Amino acid sequence: MSRTQLNVRVDEATAEAARQRAPQRGMSVNRCTEELVKQDAGTVGHAFVEAAGDFMEKYQAVFAEEFGPEREGAR
Repeated sequence: MSRTQLNVRVDEATAEAARQRAPQRGMSVNRCTEELVKQDAGTVGHAFVEAAGDFMEKYQAVFAEEFGPEREGAR
């Protein structure tokens, strides 16, 4: 995969937070920034959302039975 350089300007507090947080996560500031942008863009969370949708579809009847409208007064 080819790489593209991206220059970003942030305030000093944000830069310092990135410098401290990246090593805590075991990665460079560049990699940490890339991961955060991917998460924000939804590429990382997409698989989770799909799996959650599949789970809900599979167990919809169980949830409806347990928490359906007919049980509304039982709470």
